[in-house]
Amino acid sequence: MIKRFLYLEWKQYFRSSYWQKNLALNILMVFMALYFVAIFIGMGVGAYFILKKAYPEQDPFVVASSFMFYFILGDLLMRFFFQKLPVMSVKPLLTQNIKRSTIVNFVLGKSALSFFNFLPLFFTVPFAVVLLSKGYAFGMVATWVLTMLLISLISNFVNFIIEAFSAEKELGFLPLILVAGGLFAIDYFQLFSLKDLIGNAILSIANNPLLIVIPALILVAVYLYNYKILREKLFLDAGLKSKAQEVKTSDLAWTKRFGDVAPFMQLDLKLLWRNKRPKSTLFILALGLLYGLFFYPQPMYRDMTFMFAFIGVFSTGIFLVNFGQFIPAWDSGYYKMLMSQNIKYEQYLRSKFMLIAMSVIILFILGIPYVYFGWKILIAHFAAAIYNIGVNSHVVLFGGSFNRKKIDLNQRAAFNYQGTGAMQWIIGFPLLILPMAIFGIANWLIGFEVAVGILIVLGLTGIVLHKKLMKIITQRYLNSKYKMIDAFSQDS
Repeated sequence: MIKRFLYLEWKQYFRSSYWQKNLALNILMVFMALYFVAIFIGMGVGAYFILKKAYPEQDPFVVASSFMFYFILGDLLMRFFFQKLPVMSVKPLLTQNIKRSTIVNFVLGKSALSFFNFLPLFFTVPFAVVLLSKGYAFGMVATWVLTMLLISLISNFVNFIIEAFSAEKELGFLPLILVAGGLFAIDYFQLFSLKDLIGNAILSIANNPLLIVIPALILVAVYLYNYKILREKLFLDAGLKSKAQEVKTSDLAWTKRFGDVAPFMQLDLKLLWRNKRPKSTLFILALGLLYGLFFYPQPMYRDMTFMFAFIGVFSTGIFLVNFGQFIPAWDSGYYKMLMSQNIKYEQYLRSKFMLIAMSVIILFILGIPYVYFGWKILIAHFAAAIYNIGVNSHVVLFGGSFNRKKIDLNQRAAFNYQGTGAMQWIIGFPLLILPMAIFGIANWLIGFEVAVGILIVLGLTGIVLHKKLMKIITQRYLNSKYKMIDAFSQDS
């Protein structure tokens, strides 16, 4: 049965409509994985000698074991924010003569193949080889490596438990951040040495192999708890009953002044306010607005005028980037119905443009107090806002025609990468890097005023050519219309 599940997973992956779109991202991820593997191997080979030099009076093996507290903490945080939980389409299987226990065990066993579980081995194995070359006992070193593998698997299943309890909450990541930060603070301020506690526990297991049964039992316990959680949710009618919520309505009458695009703007505003995932784009506006405070208060950055454009584009275009890059995937749940209506596609896209342009103007106005750090900063932000409206808004709309991934609006908002494909990564270069490069080169070769002027001219050119650009973008969407309908109709 497990072989059959693997076969079904293989067919599901390669038959999906966005497989080829995902191919570029998968190739990029492979190179990134190889990069991290090389770093971990290098750290494993050099850790003994680095620790020997940094702590000449201590055993590098003891020091490395004590640092495992920070590794466990960081590993758990990285898993929570970046590791995808193993999923498969189980509802069709529930109508078959297949035991639920088999399905649950396959899903949990699938998680053991996660890259996050293998990555620590690229550090521990080379480090173990160096330890053996320095005369450490083979049994002790082998037990240490096995202990680290068990700890990694424990983190894997603990992450699923945390995900299960935080999935229903919009800010479910905050408790984990607070707990992790609290543990780090306890050790950092020496209220209690958690670093030594974990280090001594690992060393005790390494010196007494019989004690390895303790992490093994912990692993079994967290596995069984995950099994219990998943098995209880594995029913055909799971998730059919939804919580009753009071819906706050608003007529949004002020949007009517925008003419024939008003109905679409009203739909977008209601979507942003009523759903978990898109609502995060509103919460993140504060981050973009305050982004400059990370740089401008520091004198060294105030002299780097080439950074002004990047900060300006980011702070005035944070909504453009976070909302615009997922157009039209926000409407993927009812995209088929939307396309069956007697509407003009250009009106649909113009409503998105109007929403993006309004956000840029509002964020620029709210960012005017940055003039406190210098008039050049305000002028650069103004040029960046014009550039965002005239150039980046059209770029992000054009990039949306390549979206093929459905978005679940009710999934957890924070650190959710569902619906993210290669286009979301590629489009970041023309959105953020290109204006920074244009501004920086012009500022370096000619001067600040000319660099600002170039951004403004490019932005105004885009605004003047808006109707022609929208016709090109609309045609691109019309050409991809049925491909997107087919892609958004898929659940995976």
